[in-house]
Amino acid sequence: MKGLAVLSLTSRRKLILGSVFLVLATFILTSGAFIYLLGLKSPDAAGAVKLFRAMQLVKTRYVEEVPVDTLMAGAIKGMVTSLGDPHSVYMDANMYKEFMIQTEGSFGGVGIVIGVKDKILTVIAPVEGTPGEKAGIKSGDQIVKIDGQETKNMALDEAVGKIRGPEGTQVVLTILRPGSEPKDYPVTRSNIQIKTVAGKMLEDQIGYIRISMFNENTGNDFTRKYQELEQAGMKALVLDMRDNPGGLLEESVKVAGKLVPKGPIVSVVTRDGKRDVHSSTLEKVPYPAVVLVNGGSASASEIVAGAVQDTGSGTLVGVKTFGKGSVQTLLRLDMQTAIKLTIAKYYTPSDRSINGTGIMPDVVVEMPASPAAGQDVQLDKAIEIIKTKM
Repeated sequence: MKGLAVLSLTSRRKLILGSVFLVLATFILTSGAFIYLLGLKSPDAAGAVKLFRAMQLVKTRYVEEVPVDTLMAGAIKGMVTSLGDPHSVYMDANMYKEFMIQTEGSFGGVGIVIGVKDKILTVIAPVEGTPGEKAGIKSGDQIVKIDGQETKNMALDEAVGKIRGPEGTQVVLTILRPGSEPKDYPVTRSNIQIKTVAGKMLEDQIGYIRISMFNENTGNDFTRKYQELEQAGMKALVLDMRDNPGGLLEESVKVAGKLVPKGPIVSVVTRDGKRDVHSSTLEKVPYPAVVLVNGGSASASEIVAGAVQDTGSGTLVGVKTFGKGSVQTLLRLDMQTAIKLTIAKYYTPSDRSINGTGIMPDVVVEMPASPAAGQDVQLDKAIEIIKTKM
């Protein structure tokens, strides 16, 4: 029959079976039993029926066979993407595996932490001593392509998954820097071992501790370094959290608990208004402190900086921080996949939300565009200030 596609008997059977299944499923949904299990109410129930119908139509009518797992993963990913929150993402098996590796402090990659700022994939900070830092990638760089693929509308964790990979392999990042043309940066991946805390004694018994990010070991490592400096005669402390992209909230609370007096460090507030307050038990701040921050200081590092500033237990020096004031949790769907979902916002001790705005330092000091070798005007200013407090 000219101009008419004819279904084979097998196809007809599939179509009939699919239609019967759809009718049966619709009956179950509209009967209330399945809706009760989902906890849905109309019009949410109607949306659930629509989603199920769409899946069945694609499954039975699409020109090629599509695994149900593929359709479900796409539906979940689209659902989370529709939130418009760059920090809420669906993690497939690969992304979930990479995320778990990172929280343990070791992974294959180039050593940069990225986020989404003004809807653009942006480098929050390079990790010290990694291929990314050695290649010249800087905080604030915009990643417009990964291996030639444009990053516009790319989910954050999808971009992370593309940048990471086996040690010894190469990824090409196309970087756009303000005032410059896009430039390709070929970077060879390595095994990134993240040592988050380092420190030393500066002149005049001024302790210096650098925290590069907050992983599961940071709080204890900070305490050990802090105690080492105390035993060496520390009289004041400079805490450097520049280009610190954040990490685990609990670890930032441990660090802040050594720096701010008894009282709130951070409040985590969920959408129903429930407030979970994390507090310091420190009776007295033992040393004057200056905290260094910049545009690469985000999330957990902003919790520490905000607590120090609001309690007056130290002076913030540098430039305005990144401005990530939300909290995510990992919700597993099965043994291999999960949703990383924004569940709360956090507030500093004075009840400030810094989400999207950042924290302005008490003393603003810009780094020169081309500093001389060994020059660090922000650290110099921190030392100058802290000497007046000793």
